[in-house]
Amino acid sequence: MWFENLRRNPVLLDFAERAGWSAGQVFFATLLAGGTSASVANLPWKYAVTVSFSAALASILLTALQYLTRTTNLSFWPDVFVRLGKTFLASLLASIAAAGVFNVVEFDWTTALNVAFVTTLTALGKGLLARGNEPAPVAGGPESTAAPAEASSPSTLSAKVYRRATRRR
Repeated sequence: MWFENLRRNPVLLDFAERAGWSAGQVFFATLLAGGTSASVANLPWKYAVTVSFSAALASILLTALQYLTRTTNLSFWPDVFVRLGKTFLASLLASIAAAGVFNVVEFDWTTALNVAFVTTLTALGKGLLARGNEPAPVAGGPESTAAPAEASSPSTLSAKVYRRATRRR
């Protein structure tokens, strides 16, 4: 029942898509930061799950802030840059939250920033891959009189659902 409500509401789908990708990207980056020489058994699985859950929550909060400030109806590149900033911030906040008692001096800033950087790079890759291929119409060709193509987005939601979710209300 709740799943049907999610599928019918494009804004909830947008929240779920952004939180899911943030969690996955942080999970991947955290395991990568565990070291390439570590065996599978020695990777920080529990920590990666904790950080990825925290990143999903941070993503939900940051996306809510974006919706509240009505800054969701953006063209492709501004949307990508906003997503990259939110991904970096969500990853950094997740590392801080997973630290338990936070101490600015003793916190492992190097690892947290490395994870945030790798997470942001994967978010850039996802955004570029989600854009897809859109051939430009040839001037004077039959395509030039057709309706304009749907605007590309860095979201993995369908263009129609994403447009419905992010249009100004």
